[in-house]
Amino acid sequence: MSKPILHDPSENLPTAPEASGDELPVGERRPADAEMARVLRTAPLRMASDPASGAIAYWKHDPLHDVVEPMADHVIMTYPAGSQRLERRTGKSAAIATARPGVVTVIPAGSTSRWDIHKPMHVVQLYLPHRTLERVAGEAGMAAPGDLLERTGHTDLITSRLLMSAADALEGSAALDALFRQQLTDLLANRLLAAHAGSPIMSQPVVGGLSPMALRRVIERLRADSDADVSLTALAADAGLSRFHFCRAFKESTGLSPHAWLRQHRLEQAMNMLRDTDESVVSIAAALGYSSQTAFAAAFRKLTSETPSEWRRRTR
Repeated sequence: MSKPILHDPSENLPTAPEASGDELPVGERRPADAEMARVLRTAPLRMASDPASGAIAYWKHDPLHDVVEPMADHVIMTYPAGSQRLERRTGKSAAIATARPGVVTVIPAGSTSRWDIHKPMHVVQLYLPHRTLERVAGEAGMAAPGDLLERTGHTDLITSRLLMSAADALEGSAALDALFRQQLTDLLANRLLAAHAGSPIMSQPVVGGLSPMALRRVIERLRADSDADVSLTALAADAGLSRFHFCRAFKESTGLSPHAWLRQHRLEQAMNMLRDTDESVVSIAAALGYSSQTAFAAAFRKLTSETPSEWRRRTR
């Protein structure tokens, strides 16, 4: 990782351009992950992306004194721990805030601003294409969304917690984590439309679950061995619904979100294998799609309060 430029940030600092980022053609804007890598001068500690929804990245970066150029995606961020001063200048306006747990910062797609952050910090970032906002708004029966509001250190516990939950799903079982991130991204988009799009936008309530035939098709896909088929898009297509309506209808039918149902199913598979076979914990973790024995043990213990080995010894 290259070191930050060391100088007095009050001397000869360039200001953010006066022109609106919207003047830059959309096709010429840099993807958010690439622009953040340039500005933060490092690589994310963890990152996962879904082309149909967006990307989540967890960063640890050094002090920052630079201009963030217009990006193709909306960037929404929150701060896992600590307290840090943020200074943001856009044209002639300036904002000074504190980065801390429970607050969010929003950089709308196409905007540009000057940032000064004087100490190292941790940050979780969501890169959200505008088309994802449009899709979620359409599926929820909302009006077409405009640009998000610019926010700096804005208190929003709901958005912050959703972002932190998404960051937690960057390791473990690829299928489980991907499905969880897809659900959370749609929830985040819905939340952003309601709280950070200028004026509150209410969605229409959805009543009723899946038909028995649709539920059976979805359950069959979730139980299949192929993780490649486990995505909100594929599950919703099986049910003949949009992703937004599918998640609500599935929970209405089963009492669980698709991710929670699949997590419970995988746990049942793990218990059967631990009790009825002599397969090693490493082999069981691999068979269930976990990236490592450690990730599997952490997920198992979170739900049972025991490690896989402890559970096996107790039940045999």
